[in-house]
Amino acid sequence: MSIDRLIEKIKEKNNPTVAGLDPRWEYIPEYIREKAIAEHGKTNKAVGAALLAFNKGLIDSLCDIVPAVKPQSAYYEMYGLSGLSALADTISYAREKGMYVILDGKRNDIGKTAEAYSTAYLGHVDAGEISVENELSSDGLTVNGYLGTDGIKPFVKDCAEHGKTIFALVKTSNPSSGELQDLVVGEETIYQKMAALVNSWGEGLEGKYGYTPVGAVVGATYPKQLKELRSLMSKAYILVPGYGAQGGGGQDAACAFDKNGLGAIVNSSRGIMCAWQKSGCAQEEFGAAAREEALRMRDDILQYI
Repeated sequence: MSIDRLIEKIKEKNNPTVAGLDPRWEYIPEYIREKAIAEHGKTNKAVGAALLAFNKGLIDSLCDIVPAVKPQSAYYEMYGLSGLSALADTISYAREKGMYVILDGKRNDIGKTAEAYSTAYLGHVDAGEISVENELSSDGLTVNGYLGTDGIKPFVKDCAEHGKTIFALVKTSNPSSGELQDLVVGEETIYQKMAALVNSWGEGLEGKYGYTPVGAVVGATYPKQLKELRSLMSKAYILVPGYGAQGGGGQDAACAFDKNGLGAIVNSSRGIMCAWQKSGCAQEEFGAAAREEALRMRDDILQYI
């Protein structure tokens, strides 16, 4: 089961964190951008090549200490087909280096469209006699459960059949999340109702560590709700965004963990990717700066769990 593999990677590295790979052109060291332009001219291909080179450098520096990466699909889609090619190659490279890959796509829809999304990122499809290998297929995927159960069932089915994991949005880290998620309906908030759905979607699919392949996304920016939701979703692994650049810290994120120090994986994107800019080190040392920040983040969280 995929969630068991993630847990084992976390235990192996004693590090419950995931590095978000959300590259923008301005995050990439100038020497990488210049090399890409020299090889491909001022074209889309140069952008894709620079994205990939940057990601590979980060992965090389992190793969022995960080168990997982989380590329956000939007940061590649905005650069067109070359960006998507860089995303596919990033996923492949991270896997070669032994890292667990969570694609942050927040996908969902209804009926056949939900099935198509699930097949794209978690499952498998044949086109007649052709066995299609989707280069964007990942170990895990973020999904939007706010369309209801019929939009999630295809993802749960593919998780069970293909050994994958999903993380459903429950209480997101953004400032305006409460406009909908904190509304009270009857005696429960919307996010509490979503937590109950997450529990029902994973029922009967527990792995050897007691967690199901249906996880949840809960932001470190709301530690009170994070602690509450850890209690409400005892079998759901929690993906915790909001650490670092969004304001969450190790003590906040610690609310997501169970008594055994498991149950959550904490994401940092800009904090790790852009560490070289914040530290003032030479641009060629961007990987070393990312590694130093990843180790600092790990130690910050571990002291509280």
